[in-house]
Amino acid sequence: MYTYGYALTGSFCTFEKSIEQIEKLVSEGINVIPIMSYNAFSQDTRFGKAKDIRERIEKICNNKIIATITDAEPIGPKKLLDLLIISPCSGNTLAKLALGIYDTPVTLAAKSHLRNKRPILIGVSSNDSLSSSAKNIGSLLNYKHFYFIPMKQDDPQKKPFSVVCNFKRTSEAAEYALREEQIEPIFI
Repeated sequence: MYTYGYALTGSFCTFEKSIEQIEKLVSEGINVIPIMSYNAFSQDTRFGKAKDIRERIEKICNNKIIATITDAEPIGPKKLLDLLIISPCSGNTLAKLALGIYDTPVTLAAKSHLRNKRPILIGVSSNDSLSSSAKNIGSLLNYKHFYFIPMKQDDPQKKPFSVVCNFKRTSEAAEYALREEQIEPIFI
């Protein structure tokens, strides 16, 4: 049985789609360890109360959420994960990963996981993906062990720089990432 880390950052409007994928992975027999950025863990938004979202995720996974840097650090030394999924991955988190900044539970989980040369699968969801975050997506595409869930513009007319991953392809993209392959096409 595989163990995946499943990290959520920013992009609160996509949490429901992401949580549906967590449910799917668990139903496929994957042991899912949830991880959340500080903001994802603590902020109430119009998309839900943080406490309710946390309780739901922990109930689905039957695992406690990793929500501190201290709790994320052992991921690598203990070789806890076969794959780390970061979805939704905000533009802020993309930048930190591309620049090697590890100051959140999610980015430190990535750093710790990478010490074992194991794959990270990113599900982009950001309003600036085709503007200021584009360079970070490009950088990560060139880094070893980073893979992407296929993505597309979510509203080209009203939000021309916004991109969101196709959450329904998470499981399939994960299978590719475990083989150290990028599912194609990346952009739909």
